[in-house]
Amino acid sequence: MEAPGSGWSVRPGSSLTSSVNCGLWPSFRGPLFTIPQHGIIIASFPARTAMANNTIDINQAAHPLDHLDSVWLFGYGSLIYKVDFPILERQPASIRGWERRFWQGSHDHRGTPEAPGRVVTLIESPGAICQGMAYRVSPNTFAHLDHREKNGYLRFFTPLTFPEGHHAEGLVYVAGPDNPAFLGPAPMADMAEQIARSHGPSGSNADYVLSLAEALEELGADDRHVYELAERVDELLKN
Repeated sequence: MEAPGSGWSVRPGSSLTSSVNCGLWPSFRGPLFTIPQHGIIIASFPARTAMANNTIDINQAAHPLDHLDSVWLFGYGSLIYKVDFPILERQPASIRGWERRFWQGSHDHRGTPEAPGRVVTLIESPGAICQGMAYRVSPNTFAHLDHREKNGYLRFFTPLTFPEGHHAEGLVYVAGPDNPAFLGPAPMADMAEQIARSHGPSGSNADYVLSLAEALEELGADDRHVYELAERVDELLKN
């Protein structure tokens, strides 16, 4: 798989370290690994300390975009309903092999370092279809987006499918299981309780979940994980 604009490709399932001069992340020093099914390169984090995982520099070194006129961005979480950046075009879209899970901790938006909330990331799931919203944006928009998604999210190019059946390469932000803010799975009841009591600089964690569920319903997306969690959170808020 070749990263668009990088002039460099990687064999799916292969692995390497930054001591190899691959030219993709010239300023990043640390171990790398690939997502086996997709051949995607992701950086691993050397320390699992909350808020020690600012990914801005890594993302900007991994995929410089200033040679492009525009870039497609795939949103699957708050990027669907909270569009605080200029766009050139938007269309519903989907990606294959991924599904949403509320397994990422939020120390900077919907929680605090002492009491993190939970937000969505993507987990590999062969054959799954993740529906969301795609935005065509100018490359300089990613200065803002990289800051917004800095708490553990790394971006990479992946194929997007649009409703009419045509395809394009787009960037997606994913927080992998080795990033310090990753919380992982938990019983649905426990996640709902954590979300219902969490607040951060961007607002309540409950609003995040309920707004996402509403946005996905408007898209006609089938996502039982999000809908069940939203129902549980809503019940807790009413009691």
